Amino acid sequence: MFAPVSISEAMYAVIATGGKQEKVAEGQQVTIELIDGDEGSEVSFVPVLVVDGDRVLAGSSLEKAAVKGRILGTTKGPKVNGFTYKRRTNQRRRYGHRQNYSVVEITSITA
Repeated sequence: MFAPVSISEAMYAVIATGGKQEKVAEGQQVTIELIDGDEGSEVSFVPVLVVDGDRVLAGSSLEKAAVKGRILGTTKGPKVNGFTYKRRTNQRRRYGHRQNYSVVEITSITA
């Protein structure tokens, strides 16, 4: 009825950044919450989970695991339009917001 799920041979990791978790692989470009650092500088992330073929590392076995990346630049997200009003008082306000994001290329994942 259901096909067995197999873990691919490629190494991937789940990192925690910006209050979110993101699944990343080596060579992948990810868009994450804005982080400090200049364009081209090296950053490291805290891995939550590392999968290497058949091995899955989680919890206390992640002490030696590391995920490193390089900041490629910044970008902006989609525009969010907002509107507030109070009835019967002719009080209304429109506003917009665009979130800034960092674009990071994952350079290495070590278990």
